[in-house]
Amino acid sequence: MTRIEATALCEAIIANVEQVIVGKREVVERTLVALLAGGHMLFEDVPGVGKTMLARAMARSLGGEFSRIQFTPDLLPSDITGVSIYNQRSGQFSFRPGPVFANILVADEVNRATPRTQAALLEAMEERQVTVDGATYPLPQPFMVIATENPIEYEGVYPLPESQLDRFLIRQSIGYPDREAEKQVVKGQLLRHPLHALEAVASEAEIRELQQLTAQVLVAEELYDYVLDLVAATRQHDSLYVGASPRGTLALVRCSQALAIINGRDYVEPDDIKQLAVSTLAHRMLLAPEMRMGDLTTAQVVHELLDRLPVPV
Repeated sequence: MTRIEATALCEAIIANVEQVIVGKREVVERTLVALLAGGHMLFEDVPGVGKTMLARAMARSLGGEFSRIQFTPDLLPSDITGVSIYNQRSGQFSFRPGPVFANILVADEVNRATPRTQAALLEAMEERQVTVDGATYPLPQPFMVIATENPIEYEGVYPLPESQLDRFLIRQSIGYPDREAEKQVVKGQLLRHPLHALEAVASEAEIRELQQLTAQVLVAEELYDYVLDLVAATRQHDSLYVGASPRGTLALVRCSQALAIINGRDYVEPDDIKQLAVSTLAHRMLLAPEMRMGDLTTAQVVHELLDRLPVPV
């Protein structure tokens, strides 16, 4: 696959999802960025803005296995990973895979489950495998978790552990649509939901090839230093208790490579890093205790640092 073919395929995926998610190209693009970079996506927003619909539309646009888990307070870890069942006829235990064994896993309202159940996803997200009763089972490739969550202020939700947040490559909000886009959504769903008409526009093999091309995108030495300076500044900021992790550094570089592919380039530009810094770093940072009662957010801290740091030429 050439770079031109890769960019055309990315555009086809985005256009396919935009049949369902109207007026949110940047959000759709970020989801594709996470996929090309080999990571996972977390949508955090109020109910009803299309988080689950976007996840399902992206899953339908890609070939391969797709599964969905509705996270609830009574969900058990075995409901995600699978369970070993005793076979009386053979006298042995056999493993029955759970819904995590898919190429695209939609984890709907992930923060409504207990922390113990949320932790069941950690091994799958990081190591692409599941361990049950001492046996390890590899997950299919590519593998991506697209999770949705409601704001912590809402009833019946648990805060995601920092270790799980750090495993999401990108966290993004969708926001309300503008007036014209909302009118298109309403008119488009009067007779039939457009999601039902979506077909896959990319195969598993093509996604794996896109991921390989993404890893080959050139990153100049000055841009590595720019990312490292930005991450180091988060660890030294007076308003932060915890700065971005080394996993965040890697996430920002990988996502910048993916955005370059989508934009038809085989090299990363400083603007790629600036566009993705908030969505890849902010959720990995914690405000200092004395700052949490104010209006300051970790996203604002990242914006402040981007304005302060010199951009490489």
